[in-house]
Amino acid sequence: MVVDHKQLCAIHFGAGNIGRGFIGPLLVQSGYHVTFADIDTDVINKANEHREYAVHTLEPKKRGTTTVTDISGIVSTSDQLPNEIAAPDVKLVTTSVGLPVLPKIAGPIARGISQRRKAGSGPLNVIACENGVGATEKLREAVFEHLSEEDKKYAKEHVGFANCSVDRIVPPFENDSPLDVGVEDFCEWIVERGPLTGIDNSGTLGIKGMALTDDLPGYVERKLFTFNCGHATTAYLGFLKGYPTIFDSIQDEEILRIVEGAMQEGGAALVKKHPTFTLDEQQKYIRRTLDRFRNPNVVDNVKRVGRQPLRKLAKNDRLLGPVYTAREYRLPIDNLARGIAAAMLYENDEDEQAAELKNEIEQQGVRNVITKLTGFNEDSEEFKKIQGSYDVLMRMKARN
Repeated sequence: MVVDHKQLCAIHFGAGNIGRGFIGPLLVQSGYHVTFADIDTDVINKANEHREYAVHTLEPKKRGTTTVTDISGIVSTSDQLPNEIAAPDVKLVTTSVGLPVLPKIAGPIARGISQRRKAGSGPLNVIACENGVGATEKLREAVFEHLSEEDKKYAKEHVGFANCSVDRIVPPFENDSPLDVGVEDFCEWIVERGPLTGIDNSGTLGIKGMALTDDLPGYVERKLFTFNCGHATTAYLGFLKGYPTIFDSIQDEEILRIVEGAMQEGGAALVKKHPTFTLDEQQKYIRRTLDRFRNPNVVDNVKRVGRQPLRKLAKNDRLLGPVYTAREYRLPIDNLARGIAAAMLYENDEDEQAAELKNEIEQQGVRNVITKLTGFNEDSEEFKKIQGSYDVLMRMKARN
């Protein structure tokens, strides 16, 4: 659908739960018309047909419904999409498509930037709202591969590519309206200030719910070492004990003890590395994170949260990232080691990475896989703690 551009507009790639339940609503509340770009033609057709949807807040003491209006949709493979990006009233391009998909949307973004240069459409900001470190920088690299030298020069001067940290649980949600979403009340959108263009007199982009920072790595690692680490650890331990959801899992006292311990260990490393955060602030953040896991209205399946374990076991991700930082400051990692071992014991035949990890352990042996994944040699304390945790959790798994 072609938009009649008469107001601030944003193109958001990804009409899934995060797009509709998090970024889209904040942009609409801030006065933007939001065009969702997605490969799912059914969702796009419904967006253009209804032009609105409802966001249901899934909080025990704060239930409510907000209607999101002023939206439209366009199929992300449409030849019209670069024209939409080039429109002078489009000031922002955001994404929530998943890291592997970013290179696939780089082409239309690049063509839109090229057309903006030719049309003199003014500044544009691009923010990849993905669950990964440096997502916008990765998107920028992919976009620049499609640009001419002239377009690259223009983009460097007129297009801001800003990394960010995003945090909101938007679980699978069933409702009569296919576009409606259910969300937790909490949300956090932290964007690095430096690369942005067109910042207003207040020092912001004027987007409600967006905070700008000059220390984004600290906020990214706070979320990674706390929420992401705790969420994944809860899912993997819950799987081993046979619980279906995060809520069910965190009710288990043993799981709660390990999860909270892992977040405390990661938090201790975080405040050493990033003095921006005080220990008291980190304690409050941990308590708030645990309350989010305990929300009975957010039905989040452990298989959804635990999917792609190899990605979550990457050295700069949620499980090993805090271990490496704790090691740097000679801090304990006992509970973090439990989370890593639990991830290695996760099984899901429908998950390619889980099946690959299981096969590697069967073929190479767990000790070789620990070394391969973590980089720790067998004489290190970290290796011994992960190996010991693996043995303990193997017995737990057998009992359940």
